[in-house]
Amino acid sequence: MNVDRYKIRVQRQIVTVSAFLLVAKFVAYFMTNSVGVFTDAMESIVNVVAEMISLYSLNFASKPRDKDHPFGHGKAETLSASLEGFLIAMAGGIIIYEGVGRLIAPEMPKKLDIGIIIVAAAGLINYLLGWYSIHVGRKHDSIALVAGGKHLQSDTISSIGLVIGLIILNVTKLLWIDGALALLFGGIILVTGVKVLRETIANLLDAADSQMLNVVSETLSKNRKENWIDVHNLKVAKYGGAYHINCDLTLPWYYNIRESHIACDELVDAFGLEFLDRVQLAIHSDPCKPHHCSGCLIESCTQRLHPYRSRIEFTVEQITNSDETNRLAKLNE
Repeated sequence: MNVDRYKIRVQRQIVTVSAFLLVAKFVAYFMTNSVGVFTDAMESIVNVVAEMISLYSLNFASKPRDKDHPFGHGKAETLSASLEGFLIAMAGGIIIYEGVGRLIAPEMPKKLDIGIIIVAAAGLINYLLGWYSIHVGRKHDSIALVAGGKHLQSDTISSIGLVIGLIILNVTKLLWIDGALALLFGGIILVTGVKVLRETIANLLDAADSQMLNVVSETLSKNRKENWIDVHNLKVAKYGGAYHINCDLTLPWYYNIRESHIACDELVDAFGLEFLDRVQLAIHSDPCKPHHCSGCLIESCTQRLHPYRSRIEFTVEQITNSDETNRLAKLNE
């Protein structure tokens, strides 16, 4: 299965369903004249626009590496998720504005029973769409699909609260409830947008991904070879569904070029088993130094200067620090 084509097909399905939901919600809004229902309709506009942007980004991100984009086009997914976060936040602001207006000039909505049914049905469909998008996104490591799915599910939470509020409004006839609902759910939508923006901006700036670093640490430990004396200066950058990992691998100082190359290939193979074709490694091999002797696992080494004490564990701190930082930390133990 071509993963990129599959992600694009999933996104097309989501866009199609969301477009139908958008029409249904605006029909409900024009029937009821409720700013509460307007809240749901406005978020659906954001859904459709953001999902179309996401669809374009998935198409663009699936392009292979070329001369102008040596790391591939995967950052397009993150850019689209950032734009989606901005649109969500903007929709939240517009809804809050409308809610304030309705509180100042309250008005009783019409045909609320029909509006409630439409909003509830759309909310259920959005939840299922969101679950589907997140499931596929996490399985195939697509930040665009995950962000879109979270947005859809936040829309469902809003819809549940909105339905409850509209039922109370329909029963009590308290006019201020309509404006209050818009303020409440506009605020929720605004917070959701800001949260998505923070996550995607962190990815654009190549902020350290603690979850991914833990996976890398576990992969190194699980597949460790005795001549992998130390791994340090490790950095991870994400480009769409692909990861680029740079690290320094410490090997016995007496290895020739061929032996060093074989050891580096074994490290590449270890990540290949764990991440298939989603990881590209750039490895710099370093010669071991006297301070490595006490943690070296090569029992047959004839060049050992210090007795073995305990192996160097490939913890996240160990693999991301410089060799000098690790050496000083060892001296201070």
